[in-house]
Amino acid sequence: MATTNDLKNGIVLRLDGGELWTVVEFQHVKPGKGGAFVRTKLKHVLSGKVVDKTFNAGVKVEVANVDKREMQYSYPDGDDFVFMDTETYDMVHVPRGTVGSAADYLLENTLATVAFNDGAALYIELPAAVELTVSHTEPGLQGDRSTGGTKPATLETGAEIKVPLFITTGERVKVDTRTGDYLGRA
Repeated sequence: MATTNDLKNGIVLRLDGGELWTVVEFQHVKPGKGGAFVRTKLKHVLSGKVVDKTFNAGVKVEVANVDKREMQYSYPDGDDFVFMDTETYDMVHVPRGTVGSAADYLLENTLATVAFNDGAALYIELPAAVELTVSHTEPGLQGDRSTGGTKPATLETGAEIKVPLFITTGERVKVDTRTGDYLGRA
């Protein structure tokens, strides 16, 4: 147990019947009249929903133990993704729902950070950008600018992104894993 005076950005709290929330921002406020309070912005660990919540100063809050480990993606296994802990070499099965949209950018041997709480995987953090090969894209026609100079391309993982007209099948491109945007040639 900690108090609201111990809050820091990135700390994970267990609130509202056991749900996990990450502190995105916090501010201690001491008005001239009345008691001090802490204004926070919290992000739900599983859904990503962001809410504002105010606590009275000194109130006890439960801090959740979240263990983040560097892991290497090995292979898909049915509806699970198998990751290997880079320190202990243990194999961990992570459900597809937990991996979420990160599955669009996972190749074998990709390093990712996996967050655990009480032995269960909570979420996966990929590097900000990954390099992938374009497996299929239509040839770009010079002078075709009606789409803003982009065309759809399918990556080797099966994900579809928009790329500039000059990109061809077989080229390696950098992709932002947070937004799915094309960042440049690799």
